[in-house]
Amino acid sequence: MGSMKDAQALAVIAAAPELATTEETEAFLNAMQIGELASIWSVLQCISRRDQTGGAWSAKMYFDRLPHDAPDRALDLALEVLRTESDKLTVMQLNDKFMLSLIYANGDAVMDRIEREAKENAKLRWLLGGVNFGPEEPFTRRIARISDAEGWEADNVARKTPIHPLECEIMSVPELARTWVEQYSKSDRDRDDNFFTMMDYERDLREENPDKAIDLIVEILKIESNPVLLSLLAAGPLEDVISMETIDRIEREAAGDKRFRDLLGGVWYFRAGEELKARLDALVGDNRW
Repeated sequence: MGSMKDAQALAVIAAAPELATTEETEAFLNAMQIGELASIWSVLQCISRRDQTGGAWSAKMYFDRLPHDAPDRALDLALEVLRTESDKLTVMQLNDKFMLSLIYANGDAVMDRIEREAKENAKLRWLLGGVNFGPEEPFTRRIARISDAEGWEADNVARKTPIHPLECEIMSVPELARTWVEQYSKSDRDRDDNFFTMMDYERDLREENPDKAIDLIVEILKIESNPVLLSLLAAGPLEDVISMETIDRIEREAAGDKRFRDLLGGVWYFRAGEELKARLDALVGDNRW
């Protein structure tokens, strides 16, 4: 990415007052020509988690709904992205939710057209190679007849395979904190298997070494202040590690670190047991996000 066209599209996303509410977003983006809409979609795939604005979030929600709400326009968008977008990782994002949702929700409305388009469109056949349903789903056989599953799978393996695989077990807590920030900052487009390695390691820490899991949270707080990442930290690692076994440590950290105490405001704990809930209520007070 990085062209003037992309910069202009990003400026629209970042600044448009028309993206303030769901209704305004829908009206604003529905009025766009399909080429403009494809540019917006492509730029959104490259925005890192830490750089997401309210406008970007509203636009993403629009594109998530589009295959359900307007299947023909959604297919027009996919075909335009295939035609104009040269970055393969960006184009592959069409399959993560978009095409799967389109065919699952509205296959009856678009499948005939998809088959016609695929006859002369090798890129569409490649894209369909990543659309996977269960064997009993109604469109599985039709997709299999026209898709380039082998070509897609080769590119998908390349996309997921990191150049330098993470070895979390041998990393120090400060190294893990920097890695957490790096992995969770990435857009979906830029994530590879290292992201899932980090997630798996977090789960292992939570289950086997919750004190170290809290050490990691404390270390991340030392180096990160981005609101989006802090919300992920609160709703993920911190929320998951809180229990009756860790609440003493949680209280000690909250007493000595205002930022840690503030982070507790982003934790959802309404299903906790009465004692745990009462102790968390005492820490959070009115500081709930």
